[in-house]
Amino acid sequence: MNNKEIYQKTIGFSIRRLLWDIAAVLVLVILTVGGFLLAEKFADAGLVGLGIGLIVGIIAVVIFMRYISYTYKAGQIAMMTKAVSEGSLPEDVISEGKKIVKERFITVAVYFAATKAIKGIFNQIGRAITSVGDRIGGDTGSAIGSAISTVIQVIIRYLSDCCLGWVFFRKEVKATKATCEGAVLFFKHGKTLGKNMGRVFGMGLISLLLIGGAFTGIFYLIASGFPAVFAELAGEIGELIKENPDIPQALADTGTLMWVTAGLGGVILWSFIHSTFIRPFVLVGVLRNYIASGVDDIPTEASFDMLDSKSDKFRKLHAELA
Repeated sequence: MNNKEIYQKTIGFSIRRLLWDIAAVLVLVILTVGGFLLAEKFADAGLVGLGIGLIVGIIAVVIFMRYISYTYKAGQIAMMTKAVSEGSLPEDVISEGKKIVKERFITVAVYFAATKAIKGIFNQIGRAITSVGDRIGGDTGSAIGSAISTVIQVIIRYLSDCCLGWVFFRKEVKATKATCEGAVLFFKHGKTLGKNMGRVFGMGLISLLLIGGAFTGIFYLIASGFPAVFAELAGEIGELIKENPDIPQALADTGTLMWVTAGLGGVILWSFIHSTFIRPFVLVGVLRNYIASGVDDIPTEASFDMLDSKSDKFRKLHAELA
């Protein structure tokens, strides 16, 4: 199966995740507003009710919605891994993906422990790389450090997903050992896998310019239909600037405020669309190269030493294998 075929067969996971995430937001809003209205009506304490409703909503989202969302994410990675390693997928991809997740991670706790360990390892190593810019010092060093951090975080998200894919691929070994192998794999074949980052950032930039740019233009046209509203907001911001000079002076200009608002809206919508429809396609290609690089050179116990000195979290996970 080529990347396009795998993407088309597994995109259903992304759509279902998006729908559940929207449902999570709606549940949060309904419970928060409901708490406010009930408390206001029966106890004249709307603010307290709003806080209680918000807390209940967050708990509901964390316990139910996010678990379901992550199940779909893991199922998608499992099916992508199966496709790139075996060259085929079953007819009912969604059910098979969820089944594999349950078989690989007997309990939810095991799944979250594995994903937490993966992210912890790469984040720890990422922070070490980011500190290079900070050591330069001054505004320049800070800017370099921030730029490196942003790039590292994007890479970490893809590496975490690829490492999880390796855990599914290595189904005959314990998840802890497979997690260690997956983390080592990148550093053993960093040069080859690093080439994938061109695909990651290239596709990200193109989608940002096309999708984000299009929605920014649409939102600007909408904002242009309400000049009085933005003129009033700009005036209020101008008053705030007198008290807080750190606020950018440009925001006190009606036209600039329209563009900034439109730009923020465009980036937010781009983020949703990119993560749902574009990123999975990029991930298929990155995951294919990641799995292929390790098939003929599976990391051994001896190769784990290369990360023991670089990550305390990896060393701790490695120690659990003893």
